[in-house]
Amino acid sequence: MIIDAHHHLWRFDPVEFAWIGADDHALRRDFTLPDLQSELSASGIDGSVAVQARQNLTETMWLLAMARRSPLIRGVVGWVPLADPAVGEILSMLAEDPRLVGVRHVVQGEADPEFLLRPGIARGIACLAEHDLVYDLLVRDHQLPQAIACVDAHPSVRFTLDHAGKPSFRSGLEPWASRIHELARRPNVFCKLSGLATEAGPDWSIHQLRPWVEVLINAFGPRRLLFGSDWPVCLLATSYTRWLDAVRAQIVGLTTDERAAVLGGTARSIYLLKDPT
Repeated sequence: MIIDAHHHLWRFDPVEFAWIGADDHALRRDFTLPDLQSELSASGIDGSVAVQARQNLTETMWLLAMARRSPLIRGVVGWVPLADPAVGEILSMLAEDPRLVGVRHVVQGEADPEFLLRPGIARGIACLAEHDLVYDLLVRDHQLPQAIACVDAHPSVRFTLDHAGKPSFRSGLEPWASRIHELARRPNVFCKLSGLATEAGPDWSIHQLRPWVEVLINAFGPRRLLFGSDWPVCLLATSYTRWLDAVRAQIVGLTTDERAAVLGGTARSIYLLKDPT
């Protein structure tokens, strides 16, 4: 079973999606359920996890509604106001829908390098353990030290690192590789094989990505890695099927069970995904 552990859906608005640049023409349109179903069907994907792209509860509720409409969407990683004193009540309400499997905040866009360590944010992340929800870490390479400190503060929470911590291909493997190995020493952290083509740029190749993927395999081991498309953001650098083929090529040397874990087993396990009824 193949699970895409990371994709988005949206109705495009230039104000709400200001992070999509004026030249990112491939993304400046709606990406809705029929578009997703077409991509997953063409690539032989059995299920997926929809991930937030906006910082509001309205989108979280909308993604959960899309998941109720489509058995392909097995789970939703939504957004909640982590620093809100009422975050516990908000999570209790949202978690009534078993399709909510995790929470994310776009930390990469925060100017405060200590954002993840703020007391209010820390209290919100701690609440996730009460509902068995995963926290998705969306950080860039230079924010990995703070991500490590955040994980250390929450040993009972499961974390996934989105897009391998967004390494800088121009800067080379270090210090990203050392930070990845340090983060991976925490057994409650997993990592998505996603977003690397976008970070490398439209001229990326499997050969170019191989040293970075090898770092991830060596650091986390194949059973703590998850395939994610990052569709439609990946369209800035690759098609859905090309990225899936690239991930398969990178893990071809693993055992059958290890490949199955990367391509779906680990996502089902850490996000507690339910099979459609």
